[in-house]
Amino acid sequence: MPTDADLDIRRDNPTDPAFAPLFERHLTLMWATSPPESVHALDPADLAVPGVRFYGMRRAGLLVGMGAFKAIDATHAEIKSMHVLAETRGQGLAARLLAHLLAEARAAGFARMSLETGVEPAFAPARTLYARAGFAPCGPFEGYREDPNSLFMTRSL
Repeated sequence: MPTDADLDIRRDNPTDPAFAPLFERHLTLMWATSPPESVHALDPADLAVPGVRFYGMRRAGLLVGMGAFKAIDATHAEIKSMHVLAETRGQGLAARLLAHLLAEARAAGFARMSLETGVEPAFAPARTLYARAGFAPCGPFEGYREDPNSLFMTRSL
């Protein structure tokens, strides 16, 4: 597992051109694995708005992941656009990024974190990651509706 010395996770700007290749991979995966009506991924401009905190993850200066959370209300936030490069998976990076997002949300005063992920096989590792981090299935929240292609999860902070 990567050590703290290996990683730098910090607030970032999703519209920074350095993130363009990561967003391209993320959005391509989302559109390739889910029906159009079930793709809830946000583009960089949608993440560069008040109420969203966006983070970049670097290892030895190289961008390897990103994640964000969006305020739903004063106590509830939603994880958005969490993605770690495929070639770095299996090294604990996603777990570290998720832990960072949860800690940042807790420090910002949020009491609950929720998320939407896919039910397709490509999302199985994400579902496992979230379950290990204490997320449990829940119903749709904040503008979502029941969707056979979506799994909604939540946990307290």
